[in-house]
Order: sequence, then C-alpha cells, then structure tokens
Amino acid sequence: MTEPAYSSHSFTAPDGVQLAWHEMGEPDARPLLLIHGLFSNAFTNWIRYGHAAKIVATGRRVIMPDLRAHGESGKPHDAANYPPDILVDDMFALIGELGLSDYDLGGYSLGARTSVRLVARGAKPGRLAICGAGLQGLLGLEGRAGHFRNILTNLGTHERGSPEWMAEAFLKTTKGDPQALLLLLDSFVNIGEAELDAIDMPTLVLTGDEDFDNGSAADLAARLPTSRYVAIPGGHMSAVVKPELGQALADFFGK
Repeated sequence: MTEPAYSSHSFTAPDGVQLAWHEMGEPDARPLLLIHGLFSNAFTNWIRYGHAAKIVATGRRVIMPDLRAHGESGKPHDAANYPPDILVDDMFALIGELGLSDYDLGGYSLGARTSVRLVARGAKPGRLAICGAGLQGLLGLEGRAGHFRNILTNLGTHERGSPEWMAEAFLKTTKGDPQALLLLLDSFVNIGEAELDAIDMPTLVLTGDEDFDNGSAADLAARLPTSRYVAIPGGHMSAVVKPELGQALADFFGK
C-alpha cells in the first residue's frame, strides 16, 4: 500500500532528551493528539495501516508523538531520565511546544494509560479515545508492567507462540531498545478510581473483540458515564492492523 504523506519534527524536552512527533493534515485544522502503545511507535500504530489518513480525511490535523524510549525519540540509558510520569510530562511539553489549547486526545494501550494520566493531571481535551485498554488494566498497573518486565529481562527464552514471544517479536520489528524500555516501566504511575471517575468529556472506549490483555473494555465504558463502547475485530496486537480501528476513530473525532 502507498504510505500517505506525513511530516516529522522534533524538539528538546526540559531534561534535554530529543522527542519526535509526526503530523498529517492541514496545520490550521483542529488538532488530535494520538499516542501509541508500548514497544510501538507513531508510524506503526497510526500511519502504517491507514488510521491517521482516515481521520485526516474528515478534516482533522493528527499529531502523533514517538514516546520517549520509542521510535525516533531519544532512548537514554540513565534512570534519571525516567522519573515518575515522565511520559505525561513529555506530552505536556509537546502540547506547549505546539501551542495547543483546543484539541482532542487519544491513545492505544500505553497511549491510552498516558492519555488518562494527562486528563488526571489537568489536560482538557474536547474528546478522548481510550483504545486497547480495559478497566482492570488501567486501575491495576503492576500486572501489565510485570508482564513486560518479564519479557524484557528474559529475551530469547520465551516459548514460541506465547504472548511473551509475540511481544518480543514485535519489539524486534520496531527496533526497540530493551534497556531504555525497562527504565521506562519504572516511571509508570497508578491511575486511581477517583481519577478515572472524574473523566467527564465525551469518550470513546475502543478495543478488539478478542482483547482482554488489559481487562474488560466493556466494564471501563460502563464506568464512564460520558463514554460509548465500540468493539472491532482482533486481539490486542492484531486490532491495530484492522481498518475498523481507523474508521471508528474517524467516526468519533471527525464529527
């Protein structure tokens, strides 16, 4: 398939780490900030399979950062560069760099967790998309963090075909940096029930119909009174390649 046109940019975070972001759409269109998942990057999550292009076709500007330790962003090996909630700090720095005030926000998996943490810390998007995430996974941090810590500390030993083996294979395709990613895991901050219950903007809860990696998305949608739940084909990793993901986001953010 032909890759749609996008532009790539970078800026320096307050601690000196270079952070990259990618854009599609007209610069004066209403912005949507989309955050990718762990081990992934903006290109793989949003651009490669046409999701961003579908959203741009509705008249939106789509801004897609590469998180610290991912993609074209810096991957420092110093624990000092991974204080608690650093990904949220980075996203606030990007919002400031771009001068965003009236914008929407969404994320997949780790990107969904980061989006919820942004809202908990005062971000005010008009609309929010929580993708590839469930209630139990958002409220229970250590289970998933432990899963990925096990993957990263035991590379090359996972049983072929297991979820750990598949995640390691994905890590290889995105040329991930295990040392940087291990440090990043320690920066994640719990989401409290009160923080989740405070979400009051229109919210899309979007997940694969076979994705239970982060708990129940239906339970999450039921918990959020301003949300609607959409299930698309696939599991946690396979849903990302489905055209239904981009279409559901375009339907939600394009109106």
